[in-house]
Amino acid sequence: MEPEIALYMVPVAISDGALDMTMPDGNREIVGRIRHFIVENVRTARRFLKRMCPAINIDELTFRELNGHTSENEISGMLDPLRKGEAMAMMSEAGCPGVADPGASVARLAQNEGFKVVPLVGPSSILLSLMASGLNGQRFCFNGYLPVENKERERKIREFEARSRSLNETEIFIETPYRNVKLMEGLLKVLGRSTFLCIASDVTGPGEKIITRRVEDWKRKGFNLEKVPTIFLFYNDENEKKS
Repeated sequence: MEPEIALYMVPVAISDGALDMTMPDGNREIVGRIRHFIVENVRTARRFLKRMCPAINIDELTFRELNGHTSENEISGMLDPLRKGEAMAMMSEAGCPGVADPGASVARLAQNEGFKVVPLVGPSSILLSLMASGLNGQRFCFNGYLPVENKERERKIREFEARSRSLNETEIFIETPYRNVKLMEGLLKVLGRSTFLCIASDVTGPGEKIITRRVEDWKRKGFNLEKVPTIFLFYNDENEKKS
């Protein structure tokens, strides 16, 4: 049975953990019947598809790359198979496509042309980290990457802490693994001692650690981020304590 004609947003594993813990069997059934893929990197996409669907014939598939080097003109032509009546899939490098990911531009194009866009269930390090953090899940904001330059990064941390305090909002960030330590040092330097800080590393992986402490406790107990994918969350609860 062929999949419905639609653009399927296919989540990709965010760790080396067992796929049966993060990917429904239904995803395999759908993805295994799709022949046209939009991906960030062909090599890693092929590897994941073979891991997800061992029986799939990779050589029968077509791939279109969507990344920072893709032009607007190229994006416009990516949905040609869909326009011809064939199902397509969008995959990011890890996690959910379209969330902190260039796949949003393809989903928007499909929406604009009246095609059905189907999000498949799968892991999101942002939501999984928030779920386990114990921080405010009623109001939160994913802020992407903080600036690399120290002074600008510290300024943004102060700005977001003030926002957290004012709006009772959990602030969420991501960083490339080799800059984890620098970001952690900046957070401990700038954040108030009573602000809650959660470090979520290797989410869904064998080394998963999701730990929430006040900044003063992080300073006393130390940390080791081990250069693994990490989500940072913080929440200043001063307004809650006063209410």
